[in-house]
Amino acid sequence: MKITCNTSILAEACNIVQRGVSQKSTIPATEGIFMQAKNSRLTLSGYDLEVGITTVIDCSVEQEGSIVLNSHLLCDILRRLPNDLVSIEIDEHNLCKIHSGDSEFSLIGIPADDYPELPTVSGGFPFAIKKSILKEMIRQTIFAVAVSDLKPVHKGIKFEVTKNNLRLISCDGFRLAIRNETIEYDNDDLTFIVPAKTLAEVTKLIEDNDEQITLNIGKKYILFEVGNYRIVSRLLEGEFFNYKNAVPSDNSTKARVNVKQLINSVDRASLLITSKIKSPVRCVFEDNSIKISSTTSLGAANDKVSASIEGKRVEIGFNNTYLTDCLKTVDVDEVNIELNGPISPIIIKPLEGDSFIFLIIPMRLKNEAIQN
Repeated sequence: MKITCNTSILAEACNIVQRGVSQKSTIPATEGIFMQAKNSRLTLSGYDLEVGITTVIDCSVEQEGSIVLNSHLLCDILRRLPNDLVSIEIDEHNLCKIHSGDSEFSLIGIPADDYPELPTVSGGFPFAIKKSILKEMIRQTIFAVAVSDLKPVHKGIKFEVTKNNLRLISCDGFRLAIRNETIEYDNDDLTFIVPAKTLAEVTKLIEDNDEQITLNIGKKYILFEVGNYRIVSRLLEGEFFNYKNAVPSDNSTKARVNVKQLINSVDRASLLITSKIKSPVRCVFEDNSIKISSTTSLGAANDKVSASIEGKRVEIGFNNTYLTDCLKTVDVDEVNIELNGPISPIIIKPLEGDSFIFLIIPMRLKNEAIQN
């Protein structure tokens, strides 16, 4: 193989493809970037057997061929090359020479035959959605994805596609996030679970515009086509949390509150809470205000935010991070908070509709009295 490429274009493509490369594997080839030169095009792939990222760039091909090169070394070299053009030449012994200006490197490559074949996606029904909408939906649910391996299926976001509607759901055992959006879709219903790792990479490539992104769903894999990049990922299997039974159908208390003011109040009351000193934030809903406080071995903090409250007085505790994580994802000025006593989950919703629903499990409170 012998090619010449624009250095910056190749470097950018390799940096993105590298995100799909395995960090540590028993298969050395998956720790590298697959390169194939053919018909004036260079195909680049990174694949860790779970997520694969592929792109194609233009280049001058003097001799066609393919090779696998260590991703970290290749990317580090390309970032530091002095010239606008780089030439890469591979001999019959898989020795790679990279030349740009007065710089020259030699790398030992891995035969392309050792690289695992990326999966293909077939079956199911593809659907398209605006990039900005999908990016927003992922942002408003990915924070609630589980990080532990206790139940791997909860390390992903569940997609439910029905007629003209897309719903994303995530949960980690302490909170639940649901996001609904109207889309153009009129085929069979689809349900699948995409790893959060995959969706994080997809959002990095998605631009905030109204262009469409296509999702192709197969039995075991999903394919995202984002610009010049294709991201293929294994879907998660298993029994997902039955979220429909978890969302309360009624409430005894409802509060309408300004999102920014509530976030700031919780942040102030949380200044005494650290990773080593854990304590719930105490919230008292009464008299058209939410009194917020915390008490730790460092001292006590008290704050208050105005709210329009209907129903019974409620005194309840929360993990401060769980509460603010939800609030920081919404893009509205005010939300409704629905409560059903001190030990039932709370629900955060928009003032109208159900474009998002957040559920948070409360923390048990000690008996310290809140100060006014």
